Amino acid sequence: QVQLVESGGGLVQAGGSLRLSCAASGRTFSRNDMGWFRQAPGKEREFVAGVIWRGSTSYADSVKGRFTVSRDNPKNTIYLQMNSLKPEDTAVYYCAAGALPTIKVATTTREYRYWGQGTQVTVSS
Repeated sequence: QVQLVESGGGLVQAGGSLRLSCAASGRTFSRNDMGWFRQAPGKEREFVAGVIWRGSTSYADSVKGRFTVSRDNPKNTIYLQMNSLKPEDTAVYYCAAGALPTIKVATTTREYRYWGQGTQVTVSS
């Protein structure tokens, strides 16, 4: 049984930092696309950042220069370092993994098969 478990969310003041982690179990994702999405109340789930097995990354324009996604394949874990946080970054953050190896970072929810339960990030002004 595949499981993705996020951790590291919490409450932080604007300008602060948080580091999210997502540990995968049940299968290896070393050659699969892995990414982060977020969903604010009343809004659709949106792509934040993703990384493929070669290390290539992609970011939403709203987080470029502030967020960094990385992965540790031996640990089957990905991370999201979030700096210079803004109140508009407040959302539930979800980790996701694709089912097949890929050469390009997927940016839509339909391209990911496995999902974590989400972790709340709240940025106060």
